[in-house]
Amino acid sequence: MIKIPQLLLLSTLFGFFAGASYAADLSYVSGQSKKDPLKPYKTQTYSPYAERNFPQEPLWGDTHVHTTMSLDARGWKVILTPADAFRFARGEEVTSSGGIPVKLSRPLDWLVVTDHSDAMGGMNEIIAGNPDLMAYPELKRWHDKINKGGQEGTDAVVEAALTFIGGKTPEVLMEEKFLRNIWQQSTAAAENANEPGKFSAIIGYEWTSTPNGNNLHRNVIFRDGADKANQLLPFTVAESFNPEDLWKWLAAYEKKTGGQVMAIAHNANVSNGIMFPDINPATDLPITADYAKTRIRWEPLYEVTQIKGDGEAHPFLSPTDEFADYESWDNGNMGQTPKETSMFQYEYAREALKNGLKHEAKLGVNPYKFGLQGATDSHTGLATAEENNYYGKHAESEPNPDRWKTDVARLGKMIWPGWYQVSSGYSAVWAIENTREAIFDAMKRKEIYATTGPRIRLRFFGGWDFEADDALVRELGNVGYSKGVPMGGDLIGGPKGKAPAFLIGARKDPLSGNLDRIQIIKGWLDNDGVTHEKVYDVAWSGDRQANKSGKLPPVGNTVDVENATWTNTIGESELMTVWNDPDFDAKQKAFYYARAIEIPTPRWTAYEAKRFSVKMDENIPMLTQERAYSSPIWFTP
Repeated sequence: MIKIPQLLLLSTLFGFFAGASYAADLSYVSGQSKKDPLKPYKTQTYSPYAERNFPQEPLWGDTHVHTTMSLDARGWKVILTPADAFRFARGEEVTSSGGIPVKLSRPLDWLVVTDHSDAMGGMNEIIAGNPDLMAYPELKRWHDKINKGGQEGTDAVVEAALTFIGGKTPEVLMEEKFLRNIWQQSTAAAENANEPGKFSAIIGYEWTSTPNGNNLHRNVIFRDGADKANQLLPFTVAESFNPEDLWKWLAAYEKKTGGQVMAIAHNANVSNGIMFPDINPATDLPITADYAKTRIRWEPLYEVTQIKGDGEAHPFLSPTDEFADYESWDNGNMGQTPKETSMFQYEYAREALKNGLKHEAKLGVNPYKFGLQGATDSHTGLATAEENNYYGKHAESEPNPDRWKTDVARLGKMIWPGWYQVSSGYSAVWAIENTREAIFDAMKRKEIYATTGPRIRLRFFGGWDFEADDALVRELGNVGYSKGVPMGGDLIGGPKGKAPAFLIGARKDPLSGNLDRIQIIKGWLDNDGVTHEKVYDVAWSGDRQANKSGKLPPVGNTVDVENATWTNTIGESELMTVWNDPDFDAKQKAFYYARAIEIPTPRWTAYEAKRFSVKMDENIPMLTQERAYSSPIWFTP
């Protein structure tokens, strides 16, 4: 294990240029960007910074932001437009819907605005009293109540939202002329904000399937510009609740336009056990090889963390993982159905990755071989994920003295109080350039990772020939791409008698906490078809030693809750290591992913209490240990 390495080994550098083995399967990614990421260096040269042909810096962004174009966001008084969302992401100061000046600490590199496809732009027209819509009694009633405000207005917004996610969009809002005009406004905003090489404004939308209150939403992401995206109208739940029909739409889009598109499965915390099924909800039969093949073709990524909770692991499923219970949202769905523990295995990423190995053994293809990414799911037009700069789920949960105790959502007996909201998350892509095309391609090959907000720089490579000295190199990509595969890649077979080695490095966000540790999470399928998991501490700060059960003691805590401050007197600014799997079995399918964890820092609730001089209830969490999750690397015998 290396902490804050200071040495650059020239002898190692000069060994990089032969035997490149970066061989991610890109057969399904056509039209790669200008550079070919399969060749780490174009030619041999003295300078380690010249002739590089691999991703050099993570590009930060958010795949899931809503604006005034989304029915629910506008109903909750959001007035920021897609253009405003892009301006904010680029680093400009804007005024929030609640009238508060707001700016990011640092610009993002890219953004996807994903307004709900059902009745996109419709609530603006309802609230404004569009004469063509006021002829419909239901829409007129919503108009009157929402403009009146108070509880009647809130009830009307909820009623409208449930109507639309129930697939009962009024026909007047489904007219092609209206929909095409709104969609072209959305894509035009992205075109106007897009500046290749500096900022990528990516076209997208959210398909909002919620059968029986179970969240099966998908964010649809385009590689293309408006010239292709405008050729088809977005798919809606008024057409189908079934994800398989969305996949057909994606296929139809590519066939008609020659473009590329993907879907990202929404965080599954309120899906009540049907996001990663064994039994297809559409047929009540076991999923088939065709289902598995089609799903992973169109859904290469999963939204593992966001405002509505973290979805990496759950303590019920991973009782020996002391970090599994992080910002869990596990009380029920949007249909007022309480959560049952039997549902958890079909909602959390780690268990889905494990179950995917079982399906692959039976079906010949893994439907849940996804990469991990994070997003905000902000309904404010503001992609905020920093604890000290958090603007909430929607306009009525923007910073104010009472938002911690004001319900962010209430559906009958199902209540989500304000303090439940999570200031999360972002995605970092290892793309070769800042363009729509390069970012999309990196997503496709799963060279992407999630964080809960901090901009932790995370590298993760797997191979057979990494050595301890490889962790001494200042830029792990120099050796990682030459001797192995990056996150999202595959290790197949391997030399007889050798266990895979992993090169891992994490560097702290300069504005956030130091690093506590890096862990590798392994999941595997044994010879009897049973899945297992194990968490390995592979690099950590300080001189801590594992106890008899293999657990490291906690890193400590420097947080002053009353003043919402901490000190980086514990932890490390950087951790790097090479780790070999000590329990490797060459006959067993497995996956590995890295989890980098910060020291404790103040949660957004602590900043809120300090800034507004409020005393919150004792049960309100005031600390957090932010983290980053890499996409996995899979081993196949």
